[in-house]
Amino acid sequence: MSSSPVAAAGRRPRLGPILTVLALAQLIFSLDLNIVFVALPDIGADLGFTEQTQQSVVSAYVVFAGGFLLLGGRAADLLGRRRVFVAALTIYALSSLAGGLAGSPLVIVIARAVQGLGGALLLPSTLALINTLFEEGPRRNRALAVWGGAGASGLTLGALLGGVLTQAFGWEAVFFVNVPLAGAVALVALAVIPADVRAVVRRRFDLPGALTVTGGATLAVFVLVQGPERGWAGPEVLVCAVLSVALLVALAVIESRSVDPLMPPRLLRNRSLAAGVAVTFLYMATFGTLPYFLTVLLQTVHGFTALQTGLAFLLPSIAIATGTQVGERLTTRLGTRTTLITGFVGGVVGTAVLALGFGADQGYLALVPGLVVSGVGQGIVWTSMWIAAGTGVQPSEQGVANGMASTTLNIGNAIGLAVLIAISNADVAGRSGPALPDALAAGGRTAVLIASAGMVIGLLLALSFPTGRAEDGCSPGNARG
Repeated sequence: MSSSPVAAAGRRPRLGPILTVLALAQLIFSLDLNIVFVALPDIGADLGFTEQTQQSVVSAYVVFAGGFLLLGGRAADLLGRRRVFVAALTIYALSSLAGGLAGSPLVIVIARAVQGLGGALLLPSTLALINTLFEEGPRRNRALAVWGGAGASGLTLGALLGGVLTQAFGWEAVFFVNVPLAGAVALVALAVIPADVRAVVRRRFDLPGALTVTGGATLAVFVLVQGPERGWAGPEVLVCAVLSVALLVALAVIESRSVDPLMPPRLLRNRSLAAGVAVTFLYMATFGTLPYFLTVLLQTVHGFTALQTGLAFLLPSIAIATGTQVGERLTTRLGTRTTLITGFVGGVVGTAVLALGFGADQGYLALVPGLVVSGVGQGIVWTSMWIAAGTGVQPSEQGVANGMASTTLNIGNAIGLAVLIAISNADVAGRSGPALPDALAAGGRTAVLIASAGMVIGLLLALSFPTGRAEDGCSPGNARG
């Protein structure tokens, strides 16, 4: 197994600079999630995407990021967390350069797919570094809050930069901006993060398990993303669905017989991790879908420009960033269970209020109360769910544990969007003229209300969360790396 970077250093590492690097990496990851959205119309017009196919620029990233996350977590544990972290940032920089230079739809879709692979390596390795370098309890909680706040800032910068760069320099700039950012962070990481050391006990990569889970998860995300666009009964969607199920069944058989499985089943006996994995799924199936419907409302219904849309996302992003810091303080003082309950209650109420602002004849101010309350609740849940996912997990398995939570995060987003988009568009077909904005706003309102109802399930999950020493971050099963 890969040893902790602390051991590699032979002395206590400087955690401040390390946390800065890890937070910057999360900022880049989050920035890339939103920065392309507002540039999509320009990308489609310049490269010849139709309205039906330009969404593939987003889908390619989601499919590959979701499919390779568990493999990325395993790679971090076995190959070394710093190595995988730096490799991920390098992939980000090179694929972003290719995306900015793309002259055809195929090239930019491939570039986005490779970016997704970089994201699948980056997220679990970043979390694994935090969870091994920072001891479980208040110190780790604070580190995750800083990391989460950087992620929320990335969402803000993504929306703002996407609008500013597209309007000033063209859509290519939303790709080129990642090149110096990712490259610089990779170089600094080599200087401040302690080097990985050779494993004392050699572990297997579990290639059969890695291939089946990656293939099964990638195909599952593809089905969930493409099903609403291509039709659930379409031949490509059906074939991929059958293959996905077959591969995931094969995975279960392989893992049950493996001496050193990719995803040890005993990890799910950790109630904190199991609850954290379930919450990450619900989080992205509910909170994670809101930006899509807000973007449709602002740009399509209200006619906001890319820059105006970016500015409109500033308020909820600040609310989310505030919530991540509140989540850390609440978790340290009250425990993870109470904090999750608090966050989901805020999410349920705030998102329901947000739905009231979805109207073709209402302005941005009608959205503000819901954006603030829902955003703070979202930030609280974000910090506490990652604390839950890392609690009681051995340092040597932090990568795969966070890969599990990250995988359900992406699958939850794919399923949530697929279901809610289908519901919101049910009455849109055939509408035109003044009736179209009304139908889009009404459909978005319904989707947001359902997302609020889905958060009630998250609240119930939080109520079942374990209490006691593990909740307070004092599980004896975990030690500082």
